[in-house]
Amino acid sequence: MDRIAVVTDSSASLPPELIHRWGISVVPALVVIGGDTFRDGVDITPGELYRRLRANKRIPTTSAPSIGDFLRVYATLGQEAAGIVSIHPPPKLTATYAAAVAASQLVDDVPIRVINCDVVAMAQGFVVLEAARVAAAAHERGDPAPAALDAVVARAAEVAGRVNLMAAIDTLQYLYLGGRIGGAAALLGTVLQIKPILYVADGRAEVLAKPRTKAKATQFMLQQIAGQVDSQPLHAAVLHADAPEEAEALRQRIAQQFDCAELYVAEFTPVMGAHTGPGLLGVAFYAEDQRGTSAPR
Repeated sequence: MDRIAVVTDSSASLPPELIHRWGISVVPALVVIGGDTFRDGVDITPGELYRRLRANKRIPTTSAPSIGDFLRVYATLGQEAAGIVSIHPPPKLTATYAAAVAASQLVDDVPIRVINCDVVAMAQGFVVLEAARVAAAAHERGDPAPAALDAVVARAAEVAGRVNLMAAIDTLQYLYLGGRIGGAAALLGTVLQIKPILYVADGRAEVLAKPRTKAKATQFMLQQIAGQVDSQPLHAAVLHADAPEEAEALRQRIAQQFDCAELYVAEFTPVMGAHTGPGLLGVAFYAEDQRGTSAPR
C-alpha cells in the first residue's frame, strides 16, 4: 500500500530532524526584505533574519506560499502517495490555508484533505507530527488507503483540539505592524515594563497574562502546563526567537518537573520571527490521552 503523505508549511517551525525522520513535506512561506524575496528556511536562516532585525534594518513582510507552490508539491507526492493530508494555520491568520485548498482542487489523481488546525508554530507542528506518525503506523500495518486517510485526518483534528500555545514576547511592534495583534493592541500605549504572554485565538494574538519580567513569565507558563496536564505524560516543545540559552533553561525545567513523552526545542522560522521579533520564549504542549500516541518513550 502506498503511504499517506503529510504536508505542512514552514510556519509550523518543526525541528529539521523531525521533518526528515517522519518524511514530512514542508512548503516554505516567503519573507520579503527590502524588495528581496526569500523562501522561509531555504534562502534565509533564522539567524540572518534576527541579525537584520537587531540592526534596525527594514521591517520584513511575509506572504503565504502560492497555489503553484502547493500544486507542485501535491503533484510530486501524488505520483506515489495513496492520499495527502495538508495541515495549516487558520485562514484568519494567513492565506496559506486558502492556497492549499485551491491547489488541492486542481489535483484529480490523489485524494487530498486540507486541514485548518487553528494553531501556529510548534502547536501546528505537533498536529503535523502526530498525523505523520499515524500515517507511518497505517503504512506498516498495510491498512487500506481510505481507512488510513480517514485515520490520519481524525487524529490530526483530535490533537489540534488539545494542543496549547503560549509565548512571552519582548515587543508588540512586529505583531502590530503585521496586523495580527488582536486584543494585545491595548498594551501598545502602556508605560509599564511588561513581558506579555500571548496565545492565538480566532486567528489573532490575544493576551493571556502581563508579567513584568521574563522570569515571572516563565513561571506562569510552567504553572499553566501543570494545571492542564495533571499527572499525564506531556508532549512539549520550547519555542524561541533568537533566545537559545533561555529556551534550553526552560527545557530543563520542563524535563525536571513533568513526565515528558517528548520534549523539543524549536526555533521560530524566519516567517514566524518576522511577526514576533527576537526574544520570544514560549511553549507548545498537550497532555497525552489514555490511548497515547505512537511517539516512542
